[in-house]
Amino acid sequence: MMKMGKTNQDAFAHEIQIAPSTFSNFLNGKNVALGTFQQTCQHLDLNWEEIADREDSQIISPVPQPSIISTTTLTSILTPDISIKYPEGPVAFDSPFYIERPPKEQDCYREISKHGALIRIKAPEQTGKTSLLIRILHQAETKGDRTVYISLKEADNQCFTNLDKFLRWFCATVSRKLKLENRLDEYWEDDISCNLRCESYFEEYILPEIGQPLTLGLDEVDRLFAYPDIYGDFFGLLRYLHEEARRTNIWQKLRLVLAHSTEIYVPLDINRSPFNAGFPVDLPEFSSQQITNLVQKHQLNWSDEEVTQIMSMIGGHPFLVRLALYHIARQDISLDNFLQTAASESGIYANHLHRLMSALEKQPELLVAMREVAKLNRPLQLIAEIKFKLQAMGLVKITNDGVIPSCELYRQYFQNC
Repeated sequence: MMKMGKTNQDAFAHEIQIAPSTFSNFLNGKNVALGTFQQTCQHLDLNWEEIADREDSQIISPVPQPSIISTTTLTSILTPDISIKYPEGPVAFDSPFYIERPPKEQDCYREISKHGALIRIKAPEQTGKTSLLIRILHQAETKGDRTVYISLKEADNQCFTNLDKFLRWFCATVSRKLKLENRLDEYWEDDISCNLRCESYFEEYILPEIGQPLTLGLDEVDRLFAYPDIYGDFFGLLRYLHEEARRTNIWQKLRLVLAHSTEIYVPLDINRSPFNAGFPVDLPEFSSQQITNLVQKHQLNWSDEEVTQIMSMIGGHPFLVRLALYHIARQDISLDNFLQTAASESGIYANHLHRLMSALEKQPELLVAMREVAKLNRPLQLIAEIKFKLQAMGLVKITNDGVIPSCELYRQYFQNC
């Protein structure tokens, strides 16, 4: 018989509602009640008649046949699931580890079907913006739209030299992703504004050429906040195109989804900003029930108390939760050890914390502020730009009274670094 870890045996027994000792008897070829034996085999996708040793009795025992008992199904249930992918980047569309946050998804799917839709997704880094964005694009595609995903991280620094360069990059990228010929030179007239050149390129070429609605997903748009010569005019263009859908049929075919990590701390004309128009979506952290759902997907047999313990350290931060459950499910670390080492150099978040520290060291005023936030036992007042940048990194929460660490992990780490 295959040897299994006792924790995994107990978890499986609990799942199919039999005693762990009974399941242990099954694994070791000892007597088991017929009904329980059949139930266990059914959950393991085994033919009970082929492996049973019985003489028309209600008490039977499995014939020790390792080649039969050691099935793929049994292995996947009773051993650490090393097939669980490391949680980095957006959650793949077909991944079972995506956790919905009702009613956010359904609200977005409804909105994106509207003429000239504009959806704005705001959430700190690594909390699910891109994962939701790609699902909105998929929904639009199923309704007959062409879709394009663009992250502003795709653009190199040269693209941000001036507005003209940026808009040419933007239009060329959309053309390429739609597999259309680049016809920028034909539409880039010298005697009209940069925004009007971009508008004409979409109105006279891209939208008529594809002959379908276009849903355009723009990710990491807050990267533009560092370029004051660009962001005001570009965001003004997006707002204008959204409003044109009320007046012109061609612009009803353009739907926009913007994703950003922070509140808007740069000066924007409220009449030209897309951030006070359209449909806003704030992504909350995972609730205890959503974390319990994710725990079950990792085949961990946890009580409410254990969910509370992990939340006491990392709250409901989606990436931090996923990373913890990944390592615990693989038996790389126990829950107790995780709680003891999370904020240390030997913990599973060491690389994550080093990355955050490296980013803060490039902006010393942010590091100083974060250390002050971590050391105080009360909310701290910070100037808008600093608090919003820290919030964008997921390091703090903004309350009515000031700024606090977003979770105990960051409090402990930045108190001691």
